[in-house]
Amino acid sequence: MNSCLVCDDHPMMREALAGTIAMHWPEAVIAVAGDFPTAWAAAAAQPELILCDLGMPGAAPLPGIVALAAAAPGARLVVITADVSDDLLHALFGAGIAGLIPKASSGTLMEAAIRLVLAGGRYIPPRVIAMMAPAAGAPNDPLRLSERQTAVLVRIADGASNKEIARALQLSPATVKAQVAALLAVLGASNRMEATARGRALGYIG
Repeated sequence: MNSCLVCDDHPMMREALAGTIAMHWPEAVIAVAGDFPTAWAAAAAQPELILCDLGMPGAAPLPGIVALAAAAPGARLVVITADVSDDLLHALFGAGIAGLIPKASSGTLMEAAIRLVLAGGRYIPPRVIAMMAPAAGAPNDPLRLSERQTAVLVRIADGASNKEIARALQLSPATVKAQVAALLAVLGASNRMEATARGRALGYIG
């Protein structure tokens, strides 16, 4: 990643998010904003990634995000928020955001979610997955895991280590590590046990 715009009206949260980006993507140029008008202006630089809080001065949450997306149409836009209504959740994903990360997320989950988004995926939190999952429990198309991710999840459920998964699937350990991180982000899980439980609940594994 070459550039990132971090938007939050709380200085400590803004610094924490910028610090996370600087730690994992030290080459990235980071800009910051504390309100929507400043964020819209900064987005004109066309950053690769935008992390934005919902409750900032200058606009209501949904119009603010929609205008931010319009200002940087090529950016991967991720909403960072403490709480949001179900209706607003649907509206945000309908507006094309690349992900929504709760502020209470662990650093590991936040990093994995951002990596997933930068790779072209969408980070959908468990709450949204639960709302979108069909009644029969079968995976919904927008959330469908790839064949490889499903194979990795099956072996995670069996208790296999990354090295064991690498041997079984004839992959490098580094590839398996990346697949596991992406899988946790897709399922909104913070560990393997949680990923297994959510995979079963969504019908990906028996």
